[in-house]
Amino acid sequence: MVLYTTPFPNSCLSALHCVSWALIFPCYWLVDRLAASFIPTTYEKRQRADDPCCLQLLCTALFTPIYLALLVASLPFAFLGFLFWSPLQSARRPYIYSRLEDKGLAGGAALLSEWKGTGPGKSFCFATANVCLLPDSFARVNNLFNTQARAKEIGQRIRNGAARPQIKIYIDSPTNTSISAASFSSLVSPQGGDGVARAVPGSIKRTASVEYKGDGGRHPGDEAANGPASGDSVDSSSPEDACIVRIGGEEGGRPPEADDPVPGGQARNGAGGGPRGQTPNHNQQDGDSGSLGSPSASRESLVKGRAGPDTSASGEPGANSKLLYKASVVKKAAARRRRHPDEAFDHEVSAFFPANLDFLCLQEVFDKRAATKLKEQLHGYFEYILYDVGVYGCQGCCSFKCLNSGLLFASRYPIMDVAYHCYPNKCNDDALASKGALFLKVQVGSTPQDQRIVGYIACTHLHAPQEDSAIRCGQLDLLQDWLADFRKSTSPSSAANPEELVAFDVVCGDFNFDNCSSDDKLEQQHTLFTHYRDPCRLGPGEEKPWAIGTLLDTNGLYDEDVCTPDNLQNKSSGQKGRKELLKGNGRRIDYMLHAEEGLCPDWKAEVEEFSFITQLSGLTDHLPVAMRLMVSSGEEEA
Repeated sequence: MVLYTTPFPNSCLSALHCVSWALIFPCYWLVDRLAASFIPTTYEKRQRADDPCCLQLLCTALFTPIYLALLVASLPFAFLGFLFWSPLQSARRPYIYSRLEDKGLAGGAALLSEWKGTGPGKSFCFATANVCLLPDSFARVNNLFNTQARAKEIGQRIRNGAARPQIKIYIDSPTNTSISAASFSSLVSPQGGDGVARAVPGSIKRTASVEYKGDGGRHPGDEAANGPASGDSVDSSSPEDACIVRIGGEEGGRPPEADDPVPGGQARNGAGGGPRGQTPNHNQQDGDSGSLGSPSASRESLVKGRAGPDTSASGEPGANSKLLYKASVVKKAAARRRRHPDEAFDHEVSAFFPANLDFLCLQEVFDKRAATKLKEQLHGYFEYILYDVGVYGCQGCCSFKCLNSGLLFASRYPIMDVAYHCYPNKCNDDALASKGALFLKVQVGSTPQDQRIVGYIACTHLHAPQEDSAIRCGQLDLLQDWLADFRKSTSPSSAANPEELVAFDVVCGDFNFDNCSSDDKLEQQHTLFTHYRDPCRLGPGEEKPWAIGTLLDTNGLYDEDVCTPDNLQNKSSGQKGRKELLKGNGRRIDYMLHAEEGLCPDWKAEVEEFSFITQLSGLTDHLPVAMRLMVSSGEEEA
C-alpha cells in the first residue's frame, strides 16, 4: 500500500490549499485569541489575584478593540479563502505520513531483524493518551492553555520517557518480594538482537553494590536538559541500555547468580526534561519532575547519575562522560518476582512513559500547528508517524467538519497499511470534528522462511457527551465491523500457506465511558469486550481493585499536590477502583484492549505490564495508559 506523504495528490492542489488557508488563518487566529482572552484558567486567575495593579486586565481591555478591528478587516479575505478551501477538501487525503529517513541502525528495518518468531518471544509496548491539543480558546474550557507550548513539551516528555535506559529493581526481603516502585518501563526483560535474554553489564560485588558505568558519547547534562536531538538515533532496544538489579534484604546474604556478566557496559541517558518554574508544567525549566534530569526523576528510578568530565581516546576532556549507577547485585531475569502475586501481570502508576515504547496512539491533536510541533519532537524517537488524520468540510460525513479526527499514531516499526473511517452518528459539539477510527497494520519481524510477522492496531475517539450512550454503542458496532473489514482486506488471500503471521491485535483510545457508572451500562456490555480483553476489567460494571480513573478534574490541574508527575503519582497511587482522582469522579475512559484470538495459532499474546502514567501532569486532563504484551509460542512454554 502506498502511504500518503502529502495531503493532496498533486502540487497544484497543495499550492491552492496553502493560499486559501493563508487567507483564512488571520481571521481564525484572531477569533481564537479574542475568545481565549475571556476564558481564564485557574492558573491565570491565581496570577491575577497576585497582581495588585491588574496589568493583565488592562492588557485585555487595551487589545480587545484592536483584535476586533483586525478581525473585521480580515473577514472578507477569510470568506474568499473559504470559497476555495471548502471544495478542495473533497480531494484531500485522510492522513499525512511522515518518516524520518536518517534513523540509521535504530530504524524500523533494523528492528525487523531482531525477532524471527522463534526463541523466548518478544515484547511490544503500547501507549495511548488524550492530550487535548485544541485551539487555545477550546482548550481553556478544559482549564488548559498555550496549546503550542504544550504540544512541544508533551512531545519532549514522551520522547524522554521512552528513550531512557531500562532498569529493573527487585526488593528481596523476608516481608517484601516485590518489584520496587520504579518506573514501569524498568520491567522489561532485556533482549539482544537475536531475542536471547542478556545479562546485565556490570561487575558484581557481594556486599556493596553494582557500579554500572555507561558511556553515552555526549555530556549527560545536554540530554538531561534537552533529551536526544530530533535527528539523533535512539537505539533503546540494545541490551546495553537495560539493567536488572536486586536489592537484598540481608547484608550478608549470598548474592544471586548472573548470566555472563559483562563489565564496562554502556548506557545512555536518553532523557531530558522541560523547563522548571511555576506551574503549569509547560512553563517549567530544567529540573522539572517530568524530566529525567530532575532529582525527582532520579529518586523515581532509584538510580543516581553522577556526571563528570571524562577523557576520550582523543585526549579531550569532556568528550565522553560516564554515568555511575549504584544499585545492588544483579539477579537473573528468569527468577523475576512479580509485584502482585495475585495478578498475572505487573501494574502500577508510573511517573514516566515506558522505556522502549513501540507504538503511541494520541487523541485530540486537533490543532494543525500543534500537531506539527508534536510530530517534530516525537521524531526524535519514533521513525514513523501519521498525523492530521481525518476529513474536513462535508467529505465523508453528513455534517460540515471544522476539525479533523485529532488522532495521531507514532511507531518504531514500519507501517504497512492504513485505513481511516469517520463516525457518521455524532451530534452537538462533536459533530464539528471528524471523530473516527484509525486502523494500522505494522510489520514487527520476519521468520526464517521469509514470512512477515505483523500486528494490527486500532486507535479511536468515541462520542463525548455522557448521556449519549446509544450513539457510542452505534460507534462501537461500526468499530467492530471496520476492524473485521480491515483485517480481511489486508490479509493474504491464501490461508493455507500464509505469507504473514499475526502477533497481536490491539484497540485503544478515548472511549468516553467507564466501566462503573450506571449511565454507561449499555457500553459496558458491548460485544467488543468479548472479542478484546480489557486488562483492568473483571466484567461489566466491575473493575479490578488496582484500576484508577484516567479523566482528571480540570479545576484541580494546577493544585500543588497534582501539578507534577511525582505529586500526581503519589496521590493517584493510593486510589483504588472507582474512588476519586484529584477532585473528580475518577472515570477510567481511556482504554487499552488486546485480542486473544485471531493470532498465529502457535502464538499467544499476554499482558506483561500495565501502567497509568503521570508524566503529562499539568499538560492534559487525562492520564495516559500503557501496556506491554509478550508474544510467545507454545513451543517456548513446553
